[in-house]
Amino acid sequence: MKLYFAPMEGITSYIFRNAHQKYFGGIDKYFTPFIAPNQAHCFSTREKRDILPEHNEGITVIPQILTNKAEHFIKTARELKKMGYEEINLNLGCPSGTVTAKKRGAGFLSELEQLDCFLDQIFTDLDMKISVKTRLGVNDPEEFEALLEIYNDYPLEELIIHPRIQKDFYKGLPRDAWYQLAVQESKNPLCYNGNIFSAQQYQKWKQKFPDTKMLMIGRGAIANPALPLSIQNADKDDSTGRLDIDTFCSFHQEICDGYLQWHNGEKNVLFKMKELWFYFGSLYPDANKLLKKIKKAQKLNDYYAAVDNLFQSYTPEDEIGFVDLCK
Repeated sequence: MKLYFAPMEGITSYIFRNAHQKYFGGIDKYFTPFIAPNQAHCFSTREKRDILPEHNEGITVIPQILTNKAEHFIKTARELKKMGYEEINLNLGCPSGTVTAKKRGAGFLSELEQLDCFLDQIFTDLDMKISVKTRLGVNDPEEFEALLEIYNDYPLEELIIHPRIQKDFYKGLPRDAWYQLAVQESKNPLCYNGNIFSAQQYQKWKQKFPDTKMLMIGRGAIANPALPLSIQNADKDDSTGRLDIDTFCSFHQEICDGYLQWHNGEKNVLFKMKELWFYFGSLYPDANKLLKKIKKAQKLNDYYAAVDNLFQSYTPEDEIGFVDLCK
């Protein structure tokens, strides 16, 4: 099984990617958080810093582009090619209201004629591998039938399907019956993305879709960074792959140190680390008091003390998988 790390805005920066590859690995491709080009420029300062080749040495990184303007996609792709990138990804999956209101991300899925023209232009003008990350549609999964017909007209490197509609956001279960339609009808290689949070869930999923050879994981691999290795070992009938606490501590510290070099001030670093604990917290279901101390920390020293206390007091329960603590 080829495993891909899903892009997550604000989370899977080059600092996270490099730390994950160093301490855990098991990933074949890391996809960047989306680049949103416009008429004025291809990259913001933050986006350029994230995709610089010197920040991504030794790992396979696929830049993701979010736009509904073919000329912006093409210009950005050509700049990425100059940096050495041979594959790019089109984001047709982001469900955020601020994105979809501009008919970008999953919002672009409602504009079938425009989307078809967009794909025609970028495949005509670019000599690069292009993959697409898509949802089933905006309001109704039946929209996917027409979308799949469009995708079948183009030589996609991969069609990465998150089997939810835009209106689902991340709620409920993935609509796997519609992914099965793609298995039957797609002319492009398929990659599945959605709700694989443990090795056990992976094994059940594999029984449903044994012919799919590519899997993208996101929230589950942030919550438990050892999950990719657990999945790889499951394919080998190897039950090892539990999260090692010493490795997790080193991983956590490396990310924090990276943010200290990247951001100015403790406040920004604390904000970034607390974002990660929204996911890491799934490993510690019985540590609510200490997790609240991490969340309330206003100084970096207080944050370190709360995290150290947690690491010393609890063993991570990595078989549980990601749990959305806000639900």
